[in-house]
Amino acid sequence: MKIKKKAWPELFEAVLAGRKNFDLRLNDFKVKERDILVLEEWNPAKKEYTGRKIEKKVRFVLKSKDLNFWNKEEIERKGFQVIGF
Repeated sequence: MKIKKKAWPELFEAVLAGRKNFDLRLNDFKVKERDILVLEEWNPAKKEYTGRKIEKKVRFVLKSKDLNFWNKEEIERKGFQVIGF
């Protein structure tokens, strides 16, 4: 399945340059391994798409609600960070 999502210019550029090999999204849609994530560059100042797109195959999906390593207070106080490698 192809899933289209907005990508802010600085994050789009990082993916395009190969520096960013992950994506953090609100869990408000279904996605699974082998789906294609279509990142469409979005200009927030103009509130329009730029026309540039990148397609990436989904290799791994991790949902934070599936994690039980930390308690709610720790999460609210510190938040999450995503580390790509």
